[in-house]
Amino acid sequence: MSGRNKTREGFLLTEMTVSLIIMAILIAGLAMSLHGSAKFNRYQLVRQKCIAAAQAELESMAATGGPIPDEDFARLWPNISVSTAKSPGTGQWSSMQLVEVTAAGKSFRKEVKIQLSRYFPGDSPPAEGK
Repeated sequence: MSGRNKTREGFLLTEMTVSLIIMAILIAGLAMSLHGSAKFNRYQLVRQKCIAAAQAELESMAATGGPIPDEDFARLWPNISVSTAKSPGTGQWSSMQLVEVTAAGKSFRKEVKIQLSRYFPGDSPPAEGK
C-alpha cells in the first residue's frame, strides 16, 4: 500500500458516524415534534368535548327545564365534569334568570375549563343542576 491510501483509511468510518449522528438528531427532533402535536390535538379534543357538554346542558335546561341526568351525562361525556350556577338577571335582563354552565376536563397535565351562559325567561329558574 502506498502512503497516500493509508492516510484515508478512517475517512469512510468517520463519514458514516457523522451521518448516523445527524440522522439520529433529525429522528429525535421529529419524535419531539410529533409528541407536541399529539398533546395539542388531545387538548383540542378535550376542549371540544367540554363545549359540547356545556351546550347540551344548556339546551337540556331550555327544552326540559332540567339538566341532563347524571348517568346519561357520564355515559355521553366520560372524564368531563359539569357544574351550573344560577343568578337573577341584571339591567335590561332583570326579569330573566342567568344560568352559567362550567364544563371541565383534563388533557395530560393541563386542565380545560369552558364556561357558557344563557338567559332563561321568567322568574322561575330551571331545575337545579349538578
